[in-house]
Amino acid sequence: MAAASNLPSEDQFLCSVCLDVFTDPVTTPCGHNFCKKCINDYWDTNNQNMCPMCKKVFFSRPELLVNTFMSEMVSQFRQSAQQKASSSSSEQQESKPGEVPCDVCTGTKLKALKSCLVCLVSYCETHLEPHLTMSGLKRHQLMDPVENLEDRMCTKHDKPLELFCRTDQTCVCMLCSVLDHKMHNVVPLKEECEGKKVELEKTEAELQEMIQKRRLKIQEVKHKVELSEEDADREKAEGVQVFTDLKESVERKLNELINTIEEKQRTTKKQAEDSIRELEQEISELMKRSTEVEKLSLSEDHLHLLQSVQAINIHHPPPTKDWSEVSVPPASYEGTVVRAVSQLEETLSKKMKKLVAEVELKRVQKFAVDVTLDPETAHPQLILSADGKQVNDSDVRKNLPDNPERFTKYISVLGKQSFSSGRFYFEVQVKEKTEWYLGVARESINRKGNFTLSPQDGIWTLWLRNGIEYKALADSPVVLSLKSGPQKVGVFVDYEEGLVSFYDVEAAALIFSFTGCSFKEKLLPFFCPGSNYGGKNSSPLIISPVNQTP
Repeated sequence: MAAASNLPSEDQFLCSVCLDVFTDPVTTPCGHNFCKKCINDYWDTNNQNMCPMCKKVFFSRPELLVNTFMSEMVSQFRQSAQQKASSSSSEQQESKPGEVPCDVCTGTKLKALKSCLVCLVSYCETHLEPHLTMSGLKRHQLMDPVENLEDRMCTKHDKPLELFCRTDQTCVCMLCSVLDHKMHNVVPLKEECEGKKVELEKTEAELQEMIQKRRLKIQEVKHKVELSEEDADREKAEGVQVFTDLKESVERKLNELINTIEEKQRTTKKQAEDSIRELEQEISELMKRSTEVEKLSLSEDHLHLLQSVQAINIHHPPPTKDWSEVSVPPASYEGTVVRAVSQLEETLSKKMKKLVAEVELKRVQKFAVDVTLDPETAHPQLILSADGKQVNDSDVRKNLPDNPERFTKYISVLGKQSFSSGRFYFEVQVKEKTEWYLGVARESINRKGNFTLSPQDGIWTLWLRNGIEYKALADSPVVLSLKSGPQKVGVFVDYEEGLVSFYDVEAAALIFSFTGCSFKEKLLPFFCPGSNYGGKNSSPLIISPVNQTP
């Protein structure tokens, strides 16, 4: 006999009449199996000896004997099912707080496995077995265990809430649908749930999208904080450097002041010491003469006295200086501190301006962009390098297509990159040139005819002419007095602020700023290398990489 674990499924042991597991299974001549009582009751009720399964008619009621093999298989199946139920019951867990307990268990309540919407009872695995094996109970609607099953009953008709009234947006029972909601749009709960699930899925997708957007916003905010912290650290480092330099300047000036005062004091002291030394020398000579005079005055040898007096010439004392007009003036310190402070103030003022300019230049250099020249805009006389970084005038007009973007009157060229927001910065080497124009222009600048180099015509530039004349080409040009000509010019634009600034990169100095500008369209870098003048201005304008020093 086969092992219990290899028994056929339960469906093979169900009687087609009672739909339950066989009791005293018998086999008809046509080969179908039924409970002995079920087939006899069926024949008695129908007054016809016919097989319920294949409808075969027997002329006389056949003698039915219990199918011993099938009976044994059914018995083994029942025993196996009981063992399984017993084993399963022993493995079940006691219900915990928050879990639905079995309503049938007495004493220790086990955890419910399913709830029956017909019985309105929750069952553990053991007590659920009849709903899985008995034909009458198998038609009941089971669901995951829930509490308060009475809430699933219609309070008015005491019937299960199986329908949904879309008109009133409420759950109803079968009686409600034919009485109170007769003319309403009523659908099964399952149908309404499927529609709601679609809405919920859509809502869930929208919520997930909102969540994702907020997570991205959190990342963005965190990134901004990180950038802010980096900026703060950088600003602190720059501040420490600036104030350290200023502190060192103050300390140097203080040391110079102290050294000046001490040097004056040393000079005065040396003068005094020299005078004292000379006076002491004269005193020594005078004391020696005094001793000689005193000794002669006490002599009793008249001849020796007279001869000695003549020898030492008592009427002429040893040679000495007239000290009545000699004095050692005290060292004069008046105004020393004031002059030192004044010099310090001037030094600090210059140094502060330089340090502030260096910090400002480093700040704008952070907005460096990669600019290349656009050959489609270049005047026919211009020569552009292959990498689009250099331009100079050739004095010879080439035959090029007269496309709308090209300058045809002024020997100019624009950058390929355009900007309509934010801040940007680039640097251009102007070394060894005697003439150039440099800045930014709006996209709609006149490429074919005359235009003035001024903000009024949409161009903000600096120029050099005749090798020494620097001007900021505002609506009224501003003459610039520069101590030395810049070798490399930095151009910075803050679109929203309406600011265009020019820097001497090597001197770390601000040359000029256009302020209060109103930008309403794209801006492009503008370059004019100036005429060649037969080779006198042949050096190119060179767009240089920005060296962002830490």
